[in-house]
Amino acid sequence: AAGEIDILVNAAGNNIRKPMAELTPGDYEQTIAVHLTAPYLLGQHFGPRMAARGRGRIINVGSQQSISAFGDSGVYGAAKAAVAGLTRSQAEAWSAHGVCVNTIIPGFVLTPLTEPAQAVPGRVEELAARHMTGRNGVPGDFAGAAVFLAGDASAFVTGQLLFVDGGFSVH
Repeated sequence: AAGEIDILVNAAGNNIRKPMAELTPGDYEQTIAVHLTAPYLLGQHFGPRMAARGRGRIINVGSQQSISAFGDSGVYGAAKAAVAGLTRSQAEAWSAHGVCVNTIIPGFVLTPLTEPAQAVPGRVEELAARHMTGRNGVPGDFAGAAVFLAGDASAFVTGQLLFVDGGFSVH
């Protein structure tokens, strides 16, 4: 049907890096809107439609903060932890109807979103060393995982956090 989608990727992001005590209600509202409310509402709209057609994929983008704290990103961390729970709830709701829902968890990735952290002298090198691969991630590192989760090969993978993080979370 016109306007229907088979694959939803929730990848929008922001990260207001302030000490926890300095975060404002506006910081909170904006971050929750981008990282939790938008994926929730998009899922509420498209998940049932995918389920009615008997197939669909929802891929959420999480963070190391889905599982641990990391560098003055308190609201971001809370939102990304909530995305992990949202993934499980969406999977429970729609997987029996062919809709698999998963979250990709990256390591530290060199993108415009991480430029404030990259600007700290020595931080890029420090983070690269924490990855078992000895380097930070780049956007292309996630293409294979996204294609896998979007396709038929992942038909029995749902409700999962897929760590594509160069071993970052293992340390």
